[in-house]
Amino acid sequence: MSDSNKTDFTNPSTFILLGIPGLEAAHVWISIPFCIMYIIAILGNFTILFIVKMELSLHGPMYYFLCMLAITDLVLSTATMPKMLSNFWFNSREIDFSACLTQMYFIGCFLVMESGIFVAMALDRYVAICHPLRHSTILANPVVAKIGLAVVLRGGMLILPYPLLARQWPYCRTNIIPHTYCEHIAVVKLACADISVSSYYGLFMVFFVRGLDMIFIAVSYIQILRAIFSLPTKDARLKALGTCSSHLCAILAFYIPVIFSSLTHRFGHNVPLHFHVLIANVNLLVPPVLHPIIYGVRTKQIRNRLLRLFTHKRT
Repeated sequence: MSDSNKTDFTNPSTFILLGIPGLEAAHVWISIPFCIMYIIAILGNFTILFIVKMELSLHGPMYYFLCMLAITDLVLSTATMPKMLSNFWFNSREIDFSACLTQMYFIGCFLVMESGIFVAMALDRYVAICHPLRHSTILANPVVAKIGLAVVLRGGMLILPYPLLARQWPYCRTNIIPHTYCEHIAVVKLACADISVSSYYGLFMVFFVRGLDMIFIAVSYIQILRAIFSLPTKDARLKALGTCSSHLCAILAFYIPVIFSSLTHRFGHNVPLHFHVLIANVNLLVPPVLHPIIYGVRTKQIRNRLLRLFTHKRT
């Protein structure tokens, strides 16, 4: 007797997204906070883009990178949440094979881009604090544009092997993905072939690419802190620290879930599957929610422009 979950197909026309395995009965309830966070992420990041566009004083390297971060967060959350919510609300679990690989590519690509943006923002803070008189010269608009282009190209090229390798594997076991979206490792684990290349390349992306980004950010902030604590007055030190605090909070909001999710997915064999899936969703959804809140609260120029916007509307 044939099992509907195990067929002899080589490349399935569709995959089935199971959602959160073991918590299917709670999908509707889980969808409520997820939907609220998605709405907050959309409104918050669009607000950041609107404020930077309207406020001429914010047309500088730091805020250009912040706009790139907002766009990246919008793409990351939108690449997963609509399909996930349709699964939870309408039991719409099927996803086309090509659409699944496209989703996998976009998620991986924009995660690498976001990591690169944090490196660019660390560079901006380093130049602003360690070489303040040369900031506008070193990070002129053409240089900022080239950095942004390099970040985009790096993300697009480094993640390209994900779907290319995943497409060539034979899938003869099952087409059911125990996840809410087409996560790279969750998909390639379904292949009935040696997926060592995909697995090792995924580890390379986590430890080498993001690891190098984190080292660069750490080195930048060591230099920044040395420069800050050499300032003559306490007020000057606090002011300089204030310009970096929002960036540091955003970095922690991004890297901690990413690293934790990657490590538990590969090495946490005793961790329940539903915990893996929840952490992976937190990894994609929480940073887009927190980033506009962090920058809106901690960045004086954005906070003041936002207050003026609401005051003007009320008037």
